[in-house]
Amino acid sequence: MIERLRQIWSIKDIRNNLLFVAALLVVFRLVAHIPIPGVNVANLRSYLASNEILGLLNLFSGGTLQNFSIIMLGVGPYITASIIFQLLGMIIPSLEEMSKEGEQGQQKISMYTRWLTVPLSFLQSFAMIRLLSQSNQSILTNLTPLNTVTIILTITAGTMFLMWIGELISEKKVGNGISLLIFAGIVSALPGGLKTAAANYDPSQLYTYVLFLAAAVATVVGVVFISEGQRNIPVTYAKQVRGNRIFGGSSTHLPLRVNMAGVIPIIFAISLILFPSMIAQFFVGAKAVWMARLATGTISLFQNQIFYNSLYFVLIFGFTYFYTSVVFQPKKMAENLQKQGGFIPGIRPGQETEKYLGQTMNRLNLTGALFLGFIAVLPLLGQGAFGSQSLRIGGTSLLIVVAVAIETMKQVESQLTMHEYDSI
Repeated sequence: MIERLRQIWSIKDIRNNLLFVAALLVVFRLVAHIPIPGVNVANLRSYLASNEILGLLNLFSGGTLQNFSIIMLGVGPYITASIIFQLLGMIIPSLEEMSKEGEQGQQKISMYTRWLTVPLSFLQSFAMIRLLSQSNQSILTNLTPLNTVTIILTITAGTMFLMWIGELISEKKVGNGISLLIFAGIVSALPGGLKTAAANYDPSQLYTYVLFLAAAVATVVGVVFISEGQRNIPVTYAKQVRGNRIFGGSSTHLPLRVNMAGVIPIIFAISLILFPSMIAQFFVGAKAVWMARLATGTISLFQNQIFYNSLYFVLIFGFTYFYTSVVFQPKKMAENLQKQGGFIPGIRPGQETEKYLGQTMNRLNLTGALFLGFIAVLPLLGQGAFGSQSLRIGGTSLLIVVAVAIETMKQVESQLTMHEYDSI
């Protein structure tokens, strides 16, 4: 491992890319501590500590919410916009065709996603301001219409800045920028979490801590197992005679990963599962009795561990299939194999190959989705059984951290492999 790290560091391009990404992550953490004026930070932190939903949202924003930072929304609006366009791509034929146009089509969809991020940032920042202003803890002071507009514009600009940083990171091919920003936010909260756990250590809760450690180990092992798992489909290339030379005739394999979607289903599931409770928070104090009861019932429903765990599992399962269908296209892969003179032994080229690849990927996806969903809800089950909120937050965070770390290392390894081929 040490020798591998030295090899990576010795290559100038990879080293510069890693340093560039590290510098952007440092900028992200610095900006996360720039607060918006007119906020009572002490009262805000007290309110977040007593609000389970906002506390979890604060965790995944890297503590930007408790500081009421200019990037307090994190990359949430951008993730929401991505989900919307990927869902629309399955409904609107023109968007579906655009997604199949290769890099040019993806660039157009990315541009539309950025445009949609702006109004979503406006709406979410306004909703957050309204929610905090309705609390009884005097969080926002001197909230005039001008101050409200200024805060909304500042938060929206901060979100767009963070989105830009994420795209710059992705361009360096050492990890997904959005995932790395979430990764950095979670890791930055680790020292504070350990300090709090040490200060509140209770010997009578030793069994709970042991359970947390066991769940953490199981999560790490499970995520590594699924991320590294793949099925190799044998591919044979027919011999081609060109003049006096013979090309092809070789055999290789086509790797199909068990979890091709990576950490994206987890991020999507968390974004959606927090949304109903967030909306319900606004209507708890509504004048209409039925609306207040509906809001209270919604919050109580999502606090029910059986319902919460079941919905969380279903969302992860569904998004794993959904995102895999976006990134894995059997028809295009079958066409490329046929154009290159390749075929799967025992399978006819064309539609038969497409059908075979689709069925194989669906079977792999079933295993990956079930396992990923189980690993995700395992800490939640422990939290429900023993009443420890740290299990709930720690398990989901650990799942994302491990998955993002594996994804980043794979991209770095691919760059290293390409450099070795170029140097031959």
